[in-house]
Amino acid sequence: MTGAGGRLTGKVALVTGAGSGLGRAIATRFVSEGARVAIADIDPAGGRAVADALGAAARFVEHDVTREASWTQALDATEATFGRLDVLVNNAGVVTMGDVERTTLEEWRFVHAVNLDGTFLGCKHGIPRLRAAGGGSIINMSSIAGIIGVHNLAAYCSSKGAVRLLTKSVALRCARRGDNIRCNSIHPVYAATPMVERMLATARDPVGQREALEAMVPLGRLAQPEEVADVALFLASDESRFMTGAELVIDGGLTAN
Repeated sequence: MTGAGGRLTGKVALVTGAGSGLGRAIATRFVSEGARVAIADIDPAGGRAVADALGAAARFVEHDVTREASWTQALDATEATFGRLDVLVNNAGVVTMGDVERTTLEEWRFVHAVNLDGTFLGCKHGIPRLRAAGGGSIINMSSIAGIIGVHNLAAYCSSKGAVRLLTKSVALRCARRGDNIRCNSIHPVYAATPMVERMLATARDPVGQREALEAMVPLGRLAQPEEVADVALFLASDESRFMTGAELVIDGGLTAN
């Protein structure tokens, strides 16, 4: 694919969890707007398939966001291939069903390791690379579950709520240093992604659960990955150059209730 719109022409992005779902949609949108993108994912098959589909503007980087050494390797590979880093999307995430009493400590730690520790490590190690390029944009994927509670997603709510406030801390740190690095969070409602499909599959009544999720949303449906990718594109572009520490909600009106 080649850039058609050009809103990200000349920019280099690293997108975690880009082998499927929201990450794939974001990477695809970025390339369509002229960016070169490192497709970072722990799944080699999924990540390579996305990179191959996007052509010369993309490169797959095998990456475990919970490992600090893997972050260094992924960022090194991005700079070695594309010469710089302008946009970092901390998108990789996992979810487990369970209320606070039924969630095991192992599940709790796993969800936080991916969703929160992975975002922390991305910001920590991404900032110096963005600073060296003269600034840039960090986009952290949170959730409406980081703003409102969900009774049977205890670990997920906790991790995404923490991402929400970590984003604001990072934004203030970079602003006060004059780094020209912005950091914002995106808060989608349930989207039509493989992660949500897996979550629904564990329900006692998957069809009924899907209908219940759709009924919760005033617009009457789940979000499409491309709709979330459009918000990420705005935050990655210079159009959002005066935004930092903000949280963009894309939820079909759910949190307006």
